[in-house]
Amino acid sequence: MNPLSSKGLHILLTLETESEDLLLDSKGFLAFTEEILKIKEVEIVGITNHIFENDSFTSAVILKESHLCIHTWPEFKQLTFDIFLCNYMQDNTAKVEKIADEVVQYFKANTIQKHKIYR
Repeated sequence: MNPLSSKGLHILLTLETESEDLLLDSKGFLAFTEEILKIKEVEIVGITNHIFENDSFTSAVILKESHLCIHTWPEFKQLTFDIFLCNYMQDNTAKVEKIADEVVQYFKANTIQKHKIYR
């Protein structure tokens, strides 16, 4: 599918990692996220974060172009992550792919599931 013929790419990941400390570090993840988005010139318009009793976390970063979200489950050594950027002003497909790849690398993770949806 031609990326410009779609509204954007949405990638959904389920990852597994042995790096439990990263699954408990919402501040570290958000700092990493802010840095990679700045480098890729993706504008953040809001961030919300919730830390659970076991220090797992859920974070949503609202972007000018859409969003990214993460949910961690240290008890299962897993996390889910999704990112969507629309293609309103430019083709952001490569940015979505790169951000998803960098999140996998950040968590030193194996991919259990990966879904790409052109919306």
